[in-house]
Amino acid sequence: MAFKEYGDHDALGLAGLVRSKQISPRELLDEAVARTERVNPRINAVVVRHEDYAQRQIDEGLPDGPFTGVPFLLKDLELLGGTRTTFGASLYKDFVADHTGTLAQRFLKAGLTIFGKSASPEFGLMPTTECRLHGPTRNPWNTDHASGGSSGGAAAAVAARILPVAHASDGGGSIRIPASACGVFGLKPTRARNPTGPDKAEGWGGFSCGHVVSISVRDSAAMLDAVHGPELTSPYMAPAPERPFLDEVSRGSGRLRIFFTDKSPYGDAIDPEVAAAVRDVGRLLEAQGHHVEERAPVLPLDPAQVIAAIVSANTAATVQFAEKKFGRPMTSDDFEKLTLGSAHNASKASAVDYVTALQNAFQISRSVTEFFTGCDIFLSPTLCTPPIRIGEIDTMSDDLGHVAPLLRRYMPGTSMANMTGQPSMSVPLAWSSKGLPIGMMFTAHFGDEAMLFRLAGQLEQIRPWKDRRPPISA
Repeated sequence: MAFKEYGDHDALGLAGLVRSKQISPRELLDEAVARTERVNPRINAVVVRHEDYAQRQIDEGLPDGPFTGVPFLLKDLELLGGTRTTFGASLYKDFVADHTGTLAQRFLKAGLTIFGKSASPEFGLMPTTECRLHGPTRNPWNTDHASGGSSGGAAAAVAARILPVAHASDGGGSIRIPASACGVFGLKPTRARNPTGPDKAEGWGGFSCGHVVSISVRDSAAMLDAVHGPELTSPYMAPAPERPFLDEVSRGSGRLRIFFTDKSPYGDAIDPEVAAAVRDVGRLLEAQGHHVEERAPVLPLDPAQVIAAIVSANTAATVQFAEKKFGRPMTSDDFEKLTLGSAHNASKASAVDYVTALQNAFQISRSVTEFFTGCDIFLSPTLCTPPIRIGEIDTMSDDLGHVAPLLRRYMPGTSMANMTGQPSMSVPLAWSSKGLPIGMMFTAHFGDEAMLFRLAGQLEQIRPWKDRRPPISA
């Protein structure tokens, strides 16, 4: 029998029902699978399914954690030993991992039952989830529109209530972009807060990190409590929290000094509805007693050029690894043309160019950090337009010149927090006149997720979003 109240609970709520024996982990898994079968054909959010793995977890006995028995999806970039991970790439469509990533190990220890993988663009490169291998992941608010990326499958699955929380990762906005596009909560943690091993010490030069997207703020906080902390091979670590992050959600935020902008960091015009939403949220914050002031950082360099150089170099390393592994050059039968084009761009650069890009990222980081000496929080639009339409970015085009201008218009501000390592979150506080979500991005000082959780907890109370559901919802 279907558990009709499943969609009314966040992950901690479901775990509480398991703990009190009102529901069993197997019943929750069955409900998540049934919901996947009901809505996934319309949104294509879950691209790898391994319910048998989750069933074995239950049969062998789940650990006693904060999320024991709660169904969960990994992003299709994360390794889980004995299961398929495709990285969104045709070459790896049948790849089965022989070991489990550190972050996935911590998800397992938290008691989550992992029944599949959520869609990602090829190697997580794009802010839309439309890989050739699996096809486009559609936005449950309007299937003509994209779900964001690169954690677009995770955000679409959570928005459609297949499950209340799912793994996501962010190298240039890939938690916050889909959270905004799909109307869910998404926090990118401080650099090195969560582990990236055992196969790599850091992702994209320290830009990338993993966490979750969720319906509720408290799920994100409790998950960070469960998985954060260094591993043996961590080259550096984030500042230790003063108290559990979950405790912060219900604490008062106090009077904050909040700077905001309703403009693109390039000075370009943004969508009028998005700009109006930022100003509306500014007034909302002011009404709560916060000091709100219009001010934005002035960047010494173009962040798009910096991140492109670093991501291209990492993509080239991925392609080169595959060429060595399979003993032949990679072609567009193996990888999308955008992936190969990014790798080709890196091949024209030198090691000196890569070091220069890292130094330029530091200069941007220093400039933004100096800006933050005057404020507690910086508010800006997560995306400068509503979610783009399916097909606007064509990763198999022979002419990829359309990509960079679109990214500049769509998500010009998200990568700054990846360069600085600061925690940053997208909060679903507005919707367009056509019913598409508009996320607000809040960024705090390095190491201060606590302040973001306190503010998010306040916003969740005064402008709740949990019961606002898209037309496609399980």
